[in-house]
Amino acid sequence: MEIKGAITALITPFKAGKIDEDSYRKHIEWQIEQGIDGLVPCGTTGESATLSHEEHKRVIKICVEQVKGRVPVIAGAGSNSTREAIELTKFAKDAGADAALLITPYYNKPTPDGLIAHYKEIAKEVSIPMVVYNVPSRTGLNITPAVAKRLFTEVKEIIGIKEASGNLRQVAEIIESCGKNFTVLSGDDFTVLPLLSLGGKGVISVVSNIVPKLTHQLCEEFFKGNLEKASDIQIELLTLCRAMFIETNPIPVKTALALMGRIEMEVRLPLVEMQPQNKEKLIAVLKEKSLL
Repeated sequence: MEIKGAITALITPFKAGKIDEDSYRKHIEWQIEQGIDGLVPCGTTGESATLSHEEHKRVIKICVEQVKGRVPVIAGAGSNSTREAIELTKFAKDAGADAALLITPYYNKPTPDGLIAHYKEIAKEVSIPMVVYNVPSRTGLNITPAVAKRLFTEVKEIIGIKEASGNLRQVAEIIESCGKNFTVLSGDDFTVLPLLSLGGKGVISVVSNIVPKLTHQLCEEFFKGNLEKASDIQIELLTLCRAMFIETNPIPVKTALALMGRIEMEVRLPLVEMQPQNKEKLIAVLKEKSLL
């Protein structure tokens, strides 16, 4: 199943401290109805850092069950512990995920050789298509184009990268180094169109949680060759993208979905609800975009 287009980094709805399975299933169904091209359970937006292993596995399982093969499921399964990443990746494969999204080990700050060894060890234990997740702002570690090429060359399971550095020069050099068979996905809603224009295949998006159809259309119009229309959509999305990052993700996107009546507003500590002045700014943007 091809990984391409608009892919939502799903929020994980909570209710009274537990996974709100009913809201989660409804959110997945709505995403598919709106034309989304793929789904990522248990990414950063899904608050994977505060899910227990049991909850993490349950969130992946629900997603695969609800999707029923209609779009690719790229399960978040990474960790800064290689053993833990192997366990979660094995589960993702057994649950029926199409691929695994594996964040670079955070906090440990491995050398390039350590990074290669980490992914090789996971691939040795679990053969599943893997997308490396490069998000230096959260991990303190950046995958350079040279390291990306080594990963693609030395670990056959690695098919692509979610590039959330926001550095378009780096994106261009990764595509230059790895070639067109390497799937580069934007991890930055602000630069989807520029990344596509360089040869990227799509986006793993936060904002598509609230506007899945529009995010899908951005990618679709680009692939059809309608660059002016794609550009118009990217510019139209910028206000919403900024609003999604007024505070730490996923606080604003969960607040937006709660205001839209789609979920209960609940995040897990150490995240807390939005400051009132920021919530007012978010409400104003949602009203401007006719989402409220």
